[in-house]
Amino acid sequence: MEEFIKQNLIKAKSFHPHFEKALNEMLLAGGKRFRPKLLLAVVKAYNPLLIDNAKYAAFAIELIHTYSLIHDDLPSMDNASLRRGHPTLHITYDEVTAILVGDALNTYAFEVLSKAPLHNDVKVELIKILSENAGPNGMVLGQAIDCYFENEKLNLDELKFLHLNKTGKLIAASLKMGAIIVNKNDLAEKLYDFGLKLGLLFQIQDDLLDLLDESKTGKSSGIDINKNTFVTLVGEKEAIEKADKVAKEIEKELNSFDENLKKELKTLLERYLYRHKN
Repeated sequence: MEEFIKQNLIKAKSFHPHFEKALNEMLLAGGKRFRPKLLLAVVKAYNPLLIDNAKYAAFAIELIHTYSLIHDDLPSMDNASLRRGHPTLHITYDEVTAILVGDALNTYAFEVLSKAPLHNDVKVELIKILSENAGPNGMVLGQAIDCYFENEKLNLDELKFLHLNKTGKLIAASLKMGAIIVNKNDLAEKLYDFGLKLGLLFQIQDDLLDLLDESKTGKSSGIDINKNTFVTLVGEKEAIEKADKVAKEIEKELNSFDENLKKELKTLLERYLYRHKN
């Protein structure tokens, strides 16, 4: 996946002194690539011959995720100074550059997806899934709620709604898109629901990771103190207990999948399910 990303970086040649470099900076900074790996794990489980074709869709998801991080770090949102072990774009350059890079990555995701060597009907469905889950009824909605209610306490159901949109839906979409690529439409919704649980676990874990030192996480920490998180709502101990409960539910559901899918997803998830305890 890393080689594919390097081969498909954004070209924006002009007399702008740093825009093209800034466009690709956070992509080259690394990251877990968790969402692309989820999609590719589903594809590998059912049709490994489609892996290279599926990388276009996997990269599109990574582009959307990276744009969301860039915007999330902006002074008007989290005002973070560190991401993926590197200074955030508004720190390295300026806020305008960071905003425009996020806009560009968002748009480029769908250009990449449109060029995927897949059947047009499949591409249309992938574009639909990605846009629905990343847009105004998905990730962006979650971000809007997160920012608006920053200094106002939500209840537990509202917090879950926030996190399922902000984090869960893009993770769920990654799994569902993998199923669509390999023509496993009957499995798509089951994987989507599984992904929502996985996204909820990831967000609880991220809330806990915000308590750690920046050197351990590669991103700004301590910035969630005025936000609605599981830690601020129920405390660290109960947040860990909640993460344990969701992780066990995920493990149980994982064991209900067929052997190929279970093997691929277990290989990917084993380092993440209980990372809140590491």
